[in-house]
Amino acid sequence: MSLVLLLAAGVYASNRLLTHWLLVRSLEQAYSDTSDTVYGILETSETNETDNRPGTLTGLRTTLTGDGLSKAYHQQIASLKEALQSEGAHPEVLEFSILPSAMEMRDGPQAATWSAPEWESSHKFLSPQTLMKAKLAASGGQGIKAIPDMNLTGTFGSTAIVTFPAQDASGRSLIVLTGTSDIMASLAPLLLSVSASIGALCLVSFLFAGILLWMRFRDQLRTNRNIQYLAHHDTLTGLPNRAVFNARLTEALRFAQAKASNIGVMIIDVDKFKEINDTHGHGIGDVFLQIIAERLKSVFGGHLVSRLSGDEFAVMLTSVSDTARMTRLATDMISATEPPCSIDGREIKISLSIGLARATDGSWRSSRLLHCADLALYRAKHSGRSTFCWYTPELDAEAQKRKEIEQGLIKALKFDQLKLKYQPQYALADGSLKGYEALIRWEHPTKGMIRPDLFIPVAEDTGLIEEIGNWVLENACKQAALWPDRSRRVAVNMSPAQFVAGETQKRVARALQSSGLDPKRLEIEITESLLISNTDAVIHTLRQIRDMGVSIAMDDFGTGYSSLSYLSLFPFDKIKIDKAFIQDLGKDASTDAIVTSIVGLGRSLDVTITAEGVETEEQAILLRAAGCDLVQGYLYGKPDDVQFHETNQPDMTIKARPAANKLMVKSVKPQIELKVALQDQAMDEPGTSELETASESTLDENAQVQSPVIALGT
Repeated sequence: MSLVLLLAAGVYASNRLLTHWLLVRSLEQAYSDTSDTVYGILETSETNETDNRPGTLTGLRTTLTGDGLSKAYHQQIASLKEALQSEGAHPEVLEFSILPSAMEMRDGPQAATWSAPEWESSHKFLSPQTLMKAKLAASGGQGIKAIPDMNLTGTFGSTAIVTFPAQDASGRSLIVLTGTSDIMASLAPLLLSVSASIGALCLVSFLFAGILLWMRFRDQLRTNRNIQYLAHHDTLTGLPNRAVFNARLTEALRFAQAKASNIGVMIIDVDKFKEINDTHGHGIGDVFLQIIAERLKSVFGGHLVSRLSGDEFAVMLTSVSDTARMTRLATDMISATEPPCSIDGREIKISLSIGLARATDGSWRSSRLLHCADLALYRAKHSGRSTFCWYTPELDAEAQKRKEIEQGLIKALKFDQLKLKYQPQYALADGSLKGYEALIRWEHPTKGMIRPDLFIPVAEDTGLIEEIGNWVLENACKQAALWPDRSRRVAVNMSPAQFVAGETQKRVARALQSSGLDPKRLEIEITESLLISNTDAVIHTLRQIRDMGVSIAMDDFGTGYSSLSYLSLFPFDKIKIDKAFIQDLGKDASTDAIVTSIVGLGRSLDVTITAEGVETEEQAILLRAAGCDLVQGYLYGKPDDVQFHETNQPDMTIKARPAANKLMVKSVKPQIELKVALQDQAMDEPGTSELETASESTLDENAQVQSPVIALGT
């Protein structure tokens, strides 16, 4: 509206200014031809008036007529009117007024003869300034000047004043009152066309400016909408973000409190999303999240679904907030993840963990409700993933305990409360001590010894495992480098959470360099879960570590999904049979067959086989019969200081040898059984070296003849 008014005002002002300019030019041009005649009359009249004035009558007034003006004035007006009328084409002359010269104004009283005529005082102009402007132009200008009668609003009167200024100080000036009707009528078509043109130009300019403003406004509006959208939505999935979810949840809790209703919340996390990003790339990961968002909307279509962070989503349930229906929805969501998604020809399995919580009274706040759902989510992730769990008050105590452990671990690293204990590994062939496995222990100043299975999971969840793992690696290498027996090897476990492809080999190299430990004495133990996460990058890193001379062992072999497939991808130096198989050894035929198969696989691949968790002598005998190379467990020593194990090493060696001899009693031919029995009886007597050698030789022969399965079955 302002622009329209401004446009109209501009067109009107331009019309008035143009009219004024054309009128002035027309009047000045019309009277320019008579200027010589007018000035001639003014000069002649002035000369005659001066010549007829007696010198003795200086200061006397000239004879005046009845109107108070001199006869000479009337004669001059008549001459001017006759001269102007005889010139022809010019506007209608209405009145004249002759102004005295500057010299006459100084002569005193006779100046009264040139007083203003009646029309100057009685004529009413639209603008009171018109006559004043005319007199100023007549007294101080050069050349003919036209002054139209126009007021401040741009309205023109029917008259105008044309001035003939005096040519010098002794000359008189003439003011002519003239009509403008004829000139205005002749200018009307031109003014109309010019005004129309100006209006059209202004309109075009207005439209152009309007288009520019509209485009700018449209872009600004679009930008504001985008900013508004980005401020409240996730750009990748299009779901509302955390801020919107918190605001909506707070509002829903306020209404629920007023209506005494319940509010349910689900926190949904994508299992192992980092592994998907690392394996397939972030582009695939983004598409994967979009697919998950679509499946969430398909299941929770009538509820608020939001993306809280990278791989974490949330659902607010208002109309369906009872336990049974929330459980049903969680079950439907888990079922919706069963079909894998296909991205660029790659099938990726979807696995979600869900935590559920309900606000059952008006005391709940949004932060508390989300925290409870987070606790339930944590329980779901540690319950096998791809499942859901409800919040229970007991989870608060567990969370508080984890928080205390996390804070305690930070202090433990700072104040050197972590210690390394070593569990020996013995060879079943001759009972010799081959090395140790480094095991971490936390000696809490007030709670005593804390087991690793309590604080290691917390360290993995909080990210402290990386610092703890580096501490174990560096200290194990430093301590092993100081052992008197340089043939002892040291094995260090490496958690998948601390293993960083491309960086772990650098840490191993730094630990070896700073400690001076021979790389051949170091052994790195990894689990199958590490290989599952990012096979190519992990194997490349493991090869670089192995090229240093460090041995690589697969820990907990047989408990994963595809341990055998990884043996073909990477040449491990050692396989460690999980203690879960050792516990049932000799009690379950299936377990015996599995252990025998693992040992046979190790022999065919020329890989050292180590059994962990050996606690009974019978287990040692059966493992020796199967052909296992190394054993470790409570039977041969609990985790302790190396000095303690080195002191008791002779006793443990003697303890390991009967496993071979008792195996002979069960597996060799009858004619040899007596010799084995005699050897078993004379183990501790001097002078039995020949019998011992013969028994071991006989044992080796029978080990080659009999298969491990038969030996285990006897």
